[in-house]
Amino acid sequence: MSLSPTSSIGLLLQQPLTMEQDGVVSKPIAVIASISMALLYVAVLYAPTLLLRLPPPSSFTNYMIRRFLCAVVSSIISLLISALILPVQTKELFGVYGIRVDHIWQAVIFPLSLTSLMYAGYLFHKSLLLLDSWREHRSSGGSLSFASCKYFSQCFLAWLSAISSNVLVWRNYVVAPITEELVFRAGMIPLLLCGGFRPYSVILLCPIFFSLAHLNHFMEIYAKQNYRIKKAVMIIGLQLGYTVIFGSYASFLFIRTGHLISPLVAHIFCNFMGLPVLFSRRNGIVCIAFIMGFLGFLWLLFPMTEPHLYNDTIDNCSYWQGHCSWSQGIERSSM
Repeated sequence: MSLSPTSSIGLLLQQPLTMEQDGVVSKPIAVIASISMALLYVAVLYAPTLLLRLPPPSSFTNYMIRRFLCAVVSSIISLLISALILPVQTKELFGVYGIRVDHIWQAVIFPLSLTSLMYAGYLFHKSLLLLDSWREHRSSGGSLSFASCKYFSQCFLAWLSAISSNVLVWRNYVVAPITEELVFRAGMIPLLLCGGFRPYSVILLCPIFFSLAHLNHFMEIYAKQNYRIKKAVMIIGLQLGYTVIFGSYASFLFIRTGHLISPLVAHIFCNFMGLPVLFSRRNGIVCIAFIMGFLGFLWLLFPMTEPHLYNDTIDNCSYWQGHCSWSQGIERSSM
């Protein structure tokens, strides 16, 4: 007897949300949960105004703090949803989410070094500017002295003090990276893997959900900045393209290393650096530096993310050991 699509959906929703009898989360449940997490991450940001009917914040800082709290709440809810669906014990959740302390220096240094290769052109360009500034300083009679070192140190501390009190700095380099990685990597990727998706399918699929969380920027740019629809679409299209590319890279880091901190440090670094500099009108060698950095990135992408660098044992596993042993346990339970 064949079932209509409506009947099939009804039977699916009547099934337990944890897992089917064979011990594996169904693909529809994994996809629906992932989409729900992505939409929830955006919807909660507008909950205080639309649902709770709270008055508008008195300042931009208060407005951003309110959004920070909303992002934290949505991240916690997403992790709870993932925990309820995943067929793992509570004590294993931190490992599944990639929240680990072992091999932490490798999980920070290697991905950060790998990511910095994509910005070789930008870093080389800034080095040239710094060298020119030093030459100008020397030509004007300046020299490297204790007083100058003290002055530069004071300027650096003043800069740190200024950015530490900047709410946009907290958004771009703390709250947004942490909450997005918790939702779109820690909570979503294990769910898709448990749903039977292959790792490389997850690497391509997860960024699509990641890009959904940035669609709200269209209305903000179109309504608040008074851009025309065509210009707003072009800006958001560029942002979505960048988020899809970065989301794939971040998902790759998470799956290969099993560490949440690996995509997290890459996320913070990319937010700080912005888009890579491809060329400079002043010096064509910047373009050469970018090309060399890009080729180095491709050459070292797999060697610097080898699972054995981030785990004590891998047992011929092409991904982090926790994923393989977890998958084998699910397979054994379904036999």
